[in-house]
Amino acid sequence: MSLESVRQFFASRQLDIEIIELPVSTATVAEAAAAHGVEAGRIAKTLAFRLNDGREVILVARGDARIDNRKFKDAFGRGKMLPPQDVEAITGHPVGGVCPFGLARELPIYLDVSIQAFDEILPAAGAVHSAVRISPSQLIDITAGQWVDVCQAFD
Repeated sequence: MSLESVRQFFASRQLDIEIIELPVSTATVAEAAAAHGVEAGRIAKTLAFRLNDGREVILVARGDARIDNRKFKDAFGRGKMLPPQDVEAITGHPVGGVCPFGLARELPIYLDVSIQAFDEILPAAGAVHSAVRISPSQLIDITAGQWVDVCQAFD
């Protein structure tokens, strides 16, 4: 159903974005990078957090990025990544297929500036073997996301 919710999200917005489905798992950044033949940074990992004020948010960052705790706290306050057992219930997507499209409910979406280093990134598409190729600017437009700087800097 999760992959279908992504298809419905794209169709409802009349977006012509191809969903790539592979016969192998792309559930981890390493698996996705190898399967798509790209560097790990181009894999756009989607993380779900619960903030101390009770809000849940989605964060999309480059695959090789690490959260900078100070920057995260400055941007959002304190929070923790959702445990795997809560991710699918809240996002509608399985761990390894979480993406900012076709969510089970409306959640604030943030895109870390780290993905701006690439002209094209590959977020998952609702399943552990799916992805889309998209530009960071198109991603922020179609998700109504907001830019944020919460990852460690890259040289």
